[in-house]
Amino acid sequence: MTRFPVTARLLLAGLITAIALAVALWPRDSGESDTATNAGTNSAVAQAARADAGLTPCPRPAPGAASSGPLAALTVRCLADGQPVDLAAALAGRPALLNLWAYWCGPCAQELPYLNQYARRAGDAITVLTVHSDPEEAKALARLTGLGVTVPGVLDPDASVRAALGAPSVLPISVLLRADGTVAEVVVRTFAGVQDIADTVANRLGVAA
Repeated sequence: MTRFPVTARLLLAGLITAIALAVALWPRDSGESDTATNAGTNSAVAQAARADAGLTPCPRPAPGAASSGPLAALTVRCLADGQPVDLAAALAGRPALLNLWAYWCGPCAQELPYLNQYARRAGDAITVLTVHSDPEEAKALARLTGLGVTVPGVLDPDASVRAALGAPSVLPISVLLRADGTVAEVVVRTFAGVQDIADTVANRLGVAA
């Protein structure tokens, strides 16, 4: 039997001890921990962004409201509070203007302030709702904050609203809905101003503002 010198045995024992300590201290489930941390951070960022944006609450379904039209059974998330919204039911009973946009869209940024002004001017005659067609919620909220836009808005990360309405894959797009949820017109252009919006809505939906 080969005998190790005392010094070698001491070094080997020290190495084994160091390895055992490293294994004992190695973080468990680091991937799950990182995922949970990232989710918590993203949630906190979105919550802070919502507070900064101060958006008007999303419309909610009236008692007994029917979910009909192409948006039936489609649920999105409200940008104001992060809560789910049954879109068709929430819009039922009143004409609506849906504006599909994204935080990275330059023409959208030009148009959104006009929609904000129009919504104030129209009041309860029509529901004006922005639909962010991108999953980046915090960036959408930051963009709205920078533009001073406070109209109600929802998050549509997979563009399901656009698909349901049969709208083309371009932004911005405005969709005019009748009170029964059917589509009156898909406007594939950027509005030139508040009066342009008012004239278009009046012509297609009969809503004067």
